[in-house]
Amino acid sequence: MTVRPGEAGGPGAAGGGPARTAPERCAPAWLPASVARHAAAPDTLPVGSPGKVGVLELGFSVVGGRTEMTGHFQKAPLHTTRPLYADPARPDMPQVMFMSSGAGVLQGDRYRIGLECGPGTSVHFTTQTATRLYRMEHDYATQIVELTAAPGSHVEYLPATTIPFGESRFYQRMSVTADPAATVVLGEKLMAGRLARDERHAYTAYCTDLEVHDPDGRLLFADPLRLVPAEHGATGPAVMGGFGLMGSLYVITRAKPAREVADVMHEALAGTGLRGGASVLPGDCGAWARMFGDLSPEVDAAFLRTWDAVRRLLPGATATDRGATP
Repeated sequence: MTVRPGEAGGPGAAGGGPARTAPERCAPAWLPASVARHAAAPDTLPVGSPGKVGVLELGFSVVGGRTEMTGHFQKAPLHTTRPLYADPARPDMPQVMFMSSGAGVLQGDRYRIGLECGPGTSVHFTTQTATRLYRMEHDYATQIVELTAAPGSHVEYLPATTIPFGESRFYQRMSVTADPAATVVLGEKLMAGRLARDERHAYTAYCTDLEVHDPDGRLLFADPLRLVPAEHGATGPAVMGGFGLMGSLYVITRAKPAREVADVMHEALAGTGLRGGASVLPGDCGAWARMFGDLSPEVDAAFLRTWDAVRRLLPGATATDRGATP
């Protein structure tokens, strides 16, 4: 179902609050100072212009024994295609690809992605390609991701690598609401810059906030990341060290003991030869892993190996059955 302008819930529809495509609804209410200080009127298209506010809101329900997209609203440059059922081991689970009509993220861009996964659904989210954050002379770019996983759902949010170009300024706020009876797998891969051009940590600011709550609003855990090379080195032992890529994988689940999930992830990483490790999340709500490497293929392979180990443990279908690397 596609909601169009003027329809219930669509932009321009009656009701309180700003329209779906309003810049104030698609921008975070709060910014880290290292990003906010760069606020300025771009000398290109200003904030809120056509093509500068991207919205993608998707809803999923179980229909006829498989998960179907039952709610769909999009505004360029963000869009998606019809879900693909490409995994023979999980014919009920669609693969949903986030796409952009632009070449990357530019100054003044404000993106918002809203994902509602209903009871018993199984969905895999990814991106069409790497997310490129281009050089920004004025202002900054932001993205909001809001994901809700209902009871009995299995949700995987595994975008491709993010590459911050020199002098880019970016902030993402990801908020997840996970029911205790849901499983949510979140991933991120970050490159230090355009490594093929010997560009490392030349961005101005790369900042993210991940917060996971239960349905009552109680915070399960948070993972803030602040990479501002001019203020604090991004190559220290507590950040990226001397590595070119960093991968993170979070598994929020009660389906298996947190220690068992962490041990499976740790064992998978130990076989890759990369620097990395795994541990339980606060309150034993799941486990997480982080890995570092110098080459994209080796980090991608380690990420896939760890994700595959998690899927073997939890839903019984391997990540390699999908036929593609997240």
